[in-house]
Amino acid sequence: MAEPTEPAEPAEVTAPVQAEAPKGPRRVGVLLVVAVLAFLIDLGSKLLVVARLENHSAIKVIGDVVTFQVIRNSGAAFGMGQALTVVFTMIASAVIVVIWRIARRLYSLPWAIALGLLLGGALGNLTDRLFRAPGIFRGHVVDFISVQHFAVFNLADSAIVCGGILVVLLSFRGSNPDGTVHQQSGKTE
Repeated sequence: MAEPTEPAEPAEVTAPVQAEAPKGPRRVGVLLVVAVLAFLIDLGSKLLVVARLENHSAIKVIGDVVTFQVIRNSGAAFGMGQALTVVFTMIASAVIVVIWRIARRLYSLPWAIALGLLLGGALGNLTDRLFRAPGIFRGHVVDFISVQHFAVFNLADSAIVCGGILVVLLSFRGSNPDGTVHQQSGKTE
């Protein structure tokens, strides 16, 4: 007959723990309002600069440091990947789908703002890719804010960068889109 063994002590848990269940209303409405505002501001600014600045010399905003000049960009940031316009169109479309999937369980106001900025920016640049010359899925994005020794970009790019920074900060703070806080247990091995 085998001797009874003592039950093994459970291993110390260092896995992430959810601190609390989602609270409050879903924040899809906030995401949509932020996305629509970012999209409309980007679209309006592009329509204005194309109508007023295209084929004109640059306008100095802050000396030579910041100027407005219209550039048609077929690539990504810094003009990279100019032959990959269709790929960038697919990536923007995928980002939109991912954000929409996350939105189904969105209860956090800061996450709604961050994802709204990302969605609005992605839609702004995707609109250019779909509807601007030289054609559908190959359209060139209108960039017009030029910072000396940096890049030429647009307000959609700014919304994407701000939304991305906010996502990183929220992640480092342990905040989840569903309104819960991601915490590590205090035990270590």
